[in-house]
Parts: sequence; structure tokens; C-alpha cells
Amino acid sequence: MKPKALKPGDTIQFVSPASSLTSDKTERICALLEGAGYRWKIAPHAFDAEGFLAGSDADRAADLQAAFADPETDAVLCTRGGYGCARLFPYLDLRSIADSGKMFLGFSDITTLHLALNRLGLATVHAPMALTLNYDREPWVYDSFLRVLKGEAPIPDEAPAGTTMVGGSAEGELIGGCLCLLTDSIGTPLGLNTEGKLLLIEDVDENPHRIDAMLTHLVNSGLAAQAAGFVVGEMTRTDERSDKDIGAKPWRAIVRDRLAPLGKPMVIDFPCGHAKAMLSLPLGIRARLDADAGRLTYVESLCA
Repeated sequence: MKPKALKPGDTIQFVSPASSLTSDKTERICALLEGAGYRWKIAPHAFDAEGFLAGSDADRAADLQAAFADPETDAVLCTRGGYGCARLFPYLDLRSIADSGKMFLGFSDITTLHLALNRLGLATVHAPMALTLNYDREPWVYDSFLRVLKGEAPIPDEAPAGTTMVGGSAEGELIGGCLCLLTDSIGTPLGLNTEGKLLLIEDVDENPHRIDAMLTHLVNSGLAAQAAGFVVGEMTRTDERSDKDIGAKPWRAIVRDRLAPLGKPMVIDFPCGHAKAMLSLPLGIRARLDADAGRLTYVESLCA
């Protein structure tokens, strides 16, 4: 199931399935969408706040479910990540969400929902959110975001390549996202499935030993070996969080130590995730990784 490409006049609805943010943090993305000819609307509880969550689980889930059911909404865009998506599963009819065929965009904690919807057959988009685009970004970041809304090839020529860690090439469905959510999903009904797939990995504010632990869990579970290749973004601010009491190791060295022995094509520092400059990357469709060139190319379109 593929979402439809958006056209001028279509409506994008903002939802907050994880943590909250204030309405002023949406002003820049609303201006960007309006400038591209789109309309927008805000889910009823998008600006609620309850501790580290954007309101109650029931309200966040109701907003998400209603957005996909709303005939006036053509795409659903998350305001931010943070934490909370996994708490929504008992309240959601994920089958009907997947069957809606609407474009769904976000990253970070939203990885949990991407994994589930991709498992149910809906292609989604690992993309900047309202909070992300509240700050100045490279021009190609906006270009990639608007391209994906239109169903166009999402990677502009100006976007930097990744760095080769293991050479070679591989092709498969691109899945993944934030590392801690990937490992959290293991053992759940709609969790991570890597068989024959290109696995996208990135994270933020994790200590080096936690990156090692999570990658080790992917290795020990057998999931890393089942992947066709690895597209590793940035482990943002990990090297700055070294624990003096137990020692540290640069995150790039940890990735090499844990994943390179598998011999799968792999790039690191690919422009995605919590890095300052990030691409909008469709998930759940086939792509080709040329690890020697550090490039990812889609061989299948996002939109029907």
C-alpha cells in the first residue's frame, strides 16, 4: 500500500503521538507548507501536555486514529518525537490506519509507528517534523521534504553522501529509524523485521556504552545478520556523553566493531535522523545502497 502524492490544496494534519510542543513551534513549518500550496490543520490534542507526554494516551491515540480517518486530511505529520508512541498500541486500530493509504511522516520516537505500519504494508516517511523545521536547515533539507510530499525522488543532488564503512552494494526494502526504538520493538507483534532489508539506524543523546549495548542486541538476536545492508546516520551527541567511570569509545568505532564483521554493505554519517541536516527518506519501499559511493537510490516510488 502506497500513499498518494500530495497536490496543491491538499491538507496536512499535525498530530502529537509522543511528547508535546507549543503552538509557536509550528509557525515555520506552517509557512513552509502554505508557500508550497498546501493547507494544514491541527489535531485537537496536539498541544496538550501531561508530564513528558502530549496529553493522555487515549487522547493522543484518538487524534492519530481520527487524522487517518478524516476525509479532509491527505497526510499526517507528527509535530515532534520525544517519547510515548508505544503506549498507544492498545488504543489503535493499526490495520485501518495502514489501509487508509495516507502519507505519514515523522522520526525519532515515531520510529515505533513506522515499524508497525511498514509491517502492515503501508509505506511511510522518516522525515523532519514541526520541531525539526522550527530551526534553520540547509536548503536541500527543505527540498527533500517537499519532494517527498509530491512523491518525487527524495534525495537532491546537493545532499552529502555517506562514508563507506563496508564496501559493496545491496538492494532491499528500507526500514528502521532511531536505534533505541528498534531494539525496544524486538519481541512485539509488529516489531523490527530485518530479513533482506536495508536497515536505517541513527540515535540521539545515548551514551557510547548504550550504543554498543543496543547494537550488540541486534547482533545477538540475529536481526543484524538478516539485514541486506546498513545505512547509519549520526549518533548525535553520543561522543559528548562519555561516562568517565567506565571509559568510552567513539560511536563510529563502536559501529565498526559491532556491525562491520557481518560483512554487509554499510555507510555511516548518512544525512538522516537527529543530525542538523537530514533527508526525508521513504520507508517500506525498495532502495539500493551503493556503499562504495555512499549513496542510496530508490528503485521503487513512494506513491501509488
